[in-house]
Amino acid sequence: MELSQYLSMFIDESKEHLQSLNENLLNLESNPQDISIVHNIFRSAHTLKGMSATMGFEDIAALTHEMENVLDLVRNSKIEMNPFIFDCIFKSLDSLESMVEDIIQGGTGKADVSPIVVALRSIVTGDYKTAQAPAVTAAKEPAKGIEVDEFQFSILQQSIDSGFLVFYIEVSVNENCVLKAARAYMVFDALERMGEIVKATPSVQEIEQEKFDRSFSLYFISKVDQATLEKEILNVSEIQSAVIITVDSESLAELSRPRTEVEAARQEIAAAVAEAITPVVSVEAIHNVEPVATAVKPAAGGAPVASRTIRVDIERLDALMNLFSELLIDRVRLEQLASEVKRNDLTETVEHMSRVSSDLQNIVLKLRMVPVDSVFNRFPRMIRDLAKSLDKKVDLVITGAETELDRTVIDEIGDPLVHLLRNAVDHGIESISDRLAAGKSEQGTIQLRAFHSGNHVFIEIEEDGRGIYREKVLKTALKNGLVTAEQAAKLSDLEVYNLLFASGFSTAEKISDISGRGVGLDVVKTKIQMLGGHVQVDSKPGFGSKFSVQLPLTLSIISAMLVRLGSEKYAIPLSSIVETSAIQKQQIRNIHGNKMVEYRNTVIPLVSLSTLFNVPDFNEDLEEETEIVVVRKGDKQVALMVDEFIGQQEIVLKTLGKYLSGLFAISGATILGDGQVALIIDPNALIK
Repeated sequence: MELSQYLSMFIDESKEHLQSLNENLLNLESNPQDISIVHNIFRSAHTLKGMSATMGFEDIAALTHEMENVLDLVRNSKIEMNPFIFDCIFKSLDSLESMVEDIIQGGTGKADVSPIVVALRSIVTGDYKTAQAPAVTAAKEPAKGIEVDEFQFSILQQSIDSGFLVFYIEVSVNENCVLKAARAYMVFDALERMGEIVKATPSVQEIEQEKFDRSFSLYFISKVDQATLEKEILNVSEIQSAVIITVDSESLAELSRPRTEVEAARQEIAAAVAEAITPVVSVEAIHNVEPVATAVKPAAGGAPVASRTIRVDIERLDALMNLFSELLIDRVRLEQLASEVKRNDLTETVEHMSRVSSDLQNIVLKLRMVPVDSVFNRFPRMIRDLAKSLDKKVDLVITGAETELDRTVIDEIGDPLVHLLRNAVDHGIESISDRLAAGKSEQGTIQLRAFHSGNHVFIEIEEDGRGIYREKVLKTALKNGLVTAEQAAKLSDLEVYNLLFASGFSTAEKISDISGRGVGLDVVKTKIQMLGGHVQVDSKPGFGSKFSVQLPLTLSIISAMLVRLGSEKYAIPLSSIVETSAIQKQQIRNIHGNKMVEYRNTVIPLVSLSTLFNVPDFNEDLEEETEIVVVRKGDKQVALMVDEFIGQQEIVLKTLGKYLSGLFAISGATILGDGQVALIIDPNALIK
């Protein structure tokens, strides 16, 4: 049977089931006694196993089968869920996501998941419970041995039983080595290509931060011989020596001793599992898995609801949108011609066509609209894993997940949001001890909100952490030459906080692999601006920070006000316009060299578009009365001077291409009904 035609369907459904498994497992972690959730998890795993076996992806089928064995015991009340089991199943899902991603990239979906399989089987047999939590010590240097818990000891023992080689390795770097952490990373990288690291002392995080003297130790599982290992390690520059000892069942038993603090081992399981099984997929890789828009939602009773959707390739929707864009341009042209010809029958036909095409436009746009839930649903799992790895307690509260955005925006917004959320967990939320010392609850809260406002969608990430301190930001900005001391004194708090988006800016005292406050925020800002959006940050030192992202509802068709400047035409998005008006020349004031105009009991800046865009045949200084368009960004307003109002129109937004990218205050162009090109003004760029 030819299965290639079903591959796309398999990938889509696999992603749906994996997302469902993650969501249900998170729900089960909050309600471990709810067996109905276990039934849902079991059904998803069973379906995924059957699909994988049918398609010939045996490794996926085998791993889901091992998960099924554990879940079957749970749903029949033979075992109870505990942190150990939760972490093992989460690691299994990470591996499954990695294998599906490999298939998407054209691979075979194969992976070495033997350590995870060993862990799952130990749950079924009960070995993980009955085994003592030993401390394994190197025979050569007992004082420097590595203490492992029961899970890690079980991994070592069962790996030996399965024919793998287990090594105790102690690596020393040169005494005069400057970049110890970099050399250690290179050793870890070389080893991970040949097997699995079970436990390292000091921990990986401490090694990355250079919190070790000259040596580090680890237990390693592989099928590579000792000589090859030694050669690969010593190939790394500035490595002085590598002591490698092969551990067998007998020596493992001799080197182990019962651990008296069994309860302490229980508390360390979360960290131990993370180190015992080298993650097949990193946090970055988790958020790179493309979300699925039409996941099947469980009904109130727990049974899945039959889906009333069909799958349509996104390229077909893109083609449909492009064709409709051309139709819209022709519709505007027809309306213009009908108004010139002035024949009733033609006018009536064009008006009817306009109504039908407007309805069609709404349907086409809605076809492309996807709830932001398809992006948000990956974040609870990510936050859980990050909080565990950093030993913090974090509650992610999501509101407005039903808010819809154009698919093109949805596909691109995931990465910036992931960075902002990781930044919030790592550097926004304090450690438990710091929060208690500050009089806060030990659990930090991150609010992830989405809501519509006009023709835009706002996404806010707000946390109740330590906040951003003005003095610290300015100190770094002055050091990097971003501002002068005189400029710094005049900056408002909001302007200071937005310096975080400067290229390469960071106030982090140490850079972690999770995030650094400011590291990459310039990339976040650039990405959002490419989508026609904006991002800004506000903060209250000691009480938290809020990042606000403004995005256009759609990137294709917008309502705009067409205006004339001499012989040139421009379009201003209606979503930014407050009102239009006309002012007399004597109403214009000159304050500190800037033109201002009185507007509704306040004074707002006046911007000359003809000067800004070098319009050759229009100068408002010669006009006794000038039309203005008042636009806003947040609570700030600006009046734009124009020559003449043409009227409101639906326009198709076209990019200007790579050669004209980065034009100030221009977000794109549109083709009008008479064939002319009108530039689309970006009012947000004119408001500071």
